[in-house]
Amino acid sequence: MRGKGIGLERKKMLAGYVYIAPWALGFALFMLYPLVYSLWLSFHEVEGVGDFQLKAVGWGNFNNAFVLDTKFIPLFISVIQDALINTPLILVFSLIISILLNHNIRGRAFFRAAFFLPVLIGSGLAMQQLLYAGVGKDTLVNGIGVPDEVFLYMGPTFSQIVFDMLSRLTIIFWKTGVQILLFLAGLQGISVSLYESARCDGATEWEMFWKITLPLMTPIILLNTVYTFVDSFTDINNRMMVYIKDTAFTNIQMGYASSMGWIYFLFIFLLLVLVFVSTRRLIVYTGEK
Repeated sequence: MRGKGIGLERKKMLAGYVYIAPWALGFALFMLYPLVYSLWLSFHEVEGVGDFQLKAVGWGNFNNAFVLDTKFIPLFISVIQDALINTPLILVFSLIISILLNHNIRGRAFFRAAFFLPVLIGSGLAMQQLLYAGVGKDTLVNGIGVPDEVFLYMGPTFSQIVFDMLSRLTIIFWKTGVQILLFLAGLQGISVSLYESARCDGATEWEMFWKITLPLMTPIILLNTVYTFVDSFTDINNRMMVYIKDTAFTNIQMGYASSMGWIYFLFIFLLLVLVFVSTRRLIVYTGEK
């Protein structure tokens, strides 16, 4: 008798395991021990740096973060607000740009490269060298460059509003490269026959967007939402990350820095769980039975 072959669903499952195997192996070898050790360190206080002597303080570090540290809570709330405001703007902007780039327009390859260029120069060593050298630091970090004389005529209140708006636009332009590529991949995966059938039935472009494009793009929207949140919370210029790093390596308070890091990590984890739970009924998977 011929044995039963592997079904399509099992093949997809096995393919998924194969794709995540390198990450799982790397996490087990290089990330698991530091993660567990940082949790253990968060319940201790470093007394000697040279010989790294630790003193158990229980929940004292976590209590200090919420009660004694006057910077942690305001900075934590500010970082969360920025992420919650920037993420929807980045998603909407990147979706609009990807829809435009998905059409057969002149110079499409140039615009794709232009939007993805900040991803190449805006991460890792390249971005650090640009900032350390002072190349466009105010423009890259704080907003689109505007002469100071312009702000003098606006007044302090209106100037701050304009500056905040330009800073937000800078972040949106700088942080949409990966999202645009993912949206483009999702758009090109939608069958053209769906749009042709809709046009035969008299559907407009606006109706096709809401009835075809947006529902079929919901898995990519979820993926981009998770990516944008993680990218925002772990960015090299994130003030919370900088504060935790300075506390650990400048002030030599590694136990307290570990506790702040775990508070920060748990919030991000719970936020992502909330995103998955609240959107699971809205996601449309075309391969579902």
